[in-house]
Amino acid sequence: MLQSIEGVYKHGKIELSELPCDVSESRVLVTFLEPKKTPPQKQIMRFGMFSGKKQSTEEDFQIAEFHGDTKDGLDWS
Repeated sequence: MLQSIEGVYKHGKIELSELPCDVSESRVLVTFLEPKKTPPQKQIMRFGMFSGKKQSTEEDFQIAEFHGDTKDGLDWS
């Protein structure tokens, strides 16, 4: 006897909305209906967004290095 039971597929698992009658073990066929599309998460930065032909040099990193803020009154040594 064939039975159809509604369920939800989430994170690799199927959650049935009810248990099937008189079935302890059986082969199944799963049909996906109208999948919910989750919008991509907003990201401030994404991989490769600042990439270009010019590669950073050691001098670029030395220029960008933080050496403390003399105006904040903290000892950065």
